[in-house]
Amino acid sequence: MSEVKERSTIASCSFCRKPNSEVEKLVAGPGVFICDGCVALAAQVIAGATSTSAESGESAESGESAWDSPVAPWDREMSLDAVLATLGSVAAAGEQAERNLALWVAKARSLGATWSQIGQALGMARQSAWERFSGEE
Repeated sequence: MSEVKERSTIASCSFCRKPNSEVEKLVAGPGVFICDGCVALAAQVIAGATSTSAESGESAESGESAWDSPVAPWDREMSLDAVLATLGSVAAAGEQAERNLALWVAKARSLGATWSQIGQALGMARQSAWERFSGEE
């Protein structure tokens, strides 16, 4: 009898919010993650693969496809219900980014970075960096 090994949740996709335990692969970048499903979807978008004008974001008034733009307008023609349903995912992605930022700041401190260096890297004053992150130490 084969045993199924459960994976613990380490991180979640920064796009679809699925945890690593629910996807085949999760690729890590500096403070962000993307799952194999989102990579496949992104590859389709890059390749220009669309199935219908509604799904592709074609604008009825302009006849212009969303994919003609270098940045696909993910928010085009969203209903209030769709926007409200998405708010939780957006907030969760923001919280994940904040946690990752705190981890990177802690890593910089453990490697000897000063608050001035961290502030400069973040585009803020030394004092602001210390106030925001010193409680993390």
